[in-house]
Amino acid sequence: GDALPLQRFPPSSQQPVPVPHAAACQPGRLPARPLLRPAKVCQAGDAYSREKFKPQPTRDLEKEKRRLQKILALGKDEVEDKVEQVFVQKKEEEIAEPDRFEELMNEIQERREFLAEMEALGQGKKYQGIVLTEISQKLHEMEIIDKKRSEEMRNMTKAFPVGNKSNLQD
Repeated sequence: GDALPLQRFPPSSQQPVPVPHAAACQPGRLPARPLLRPAKVCQAGDAYSREKFKPQPTRDLEKEKRRLQKILALGKDEVEDKVEQVFVQKKEEEIAEPDRFEELMNEIQERREFLAEMEALGQGKKYQGIVLTEISQKLHEMEIIDKKRSEEMRNMTKAFPVGNKSNLQD
């Protein structure tokens, strides 16, 4: 039950070999202070406090990619041309927002397709009430938009004089 001996004893036929590592394990002098700090000293310091997050300024990665491409292609760093910036602005202006009425029509179509897919999967009853309610809400919103547009059209037609066609031909 005891621990194994650290040194192997040679058989009696061999001579004992001196062990050099026994002297190397013992240092010449022990340090004056112990190397380990007590737990209270560690906790009292700032070792257990978390460093606060400091956000870095964000970078425009696309701009940096274009700059790097120019550097690799031309061998030097150039300032972006103003013509390119104007072109990008014009492109953004050309993309018009889709009409809300058309958006609603697309959303209704998507919901009908979803309901058809669910019916094909055998889940139609589960989603039918929800989808039909959403479709009716979209239709109601479309009716409101239609009423507003028809009001605007009536107001625009009132601005033009309505008279006898013979007066216009004279």
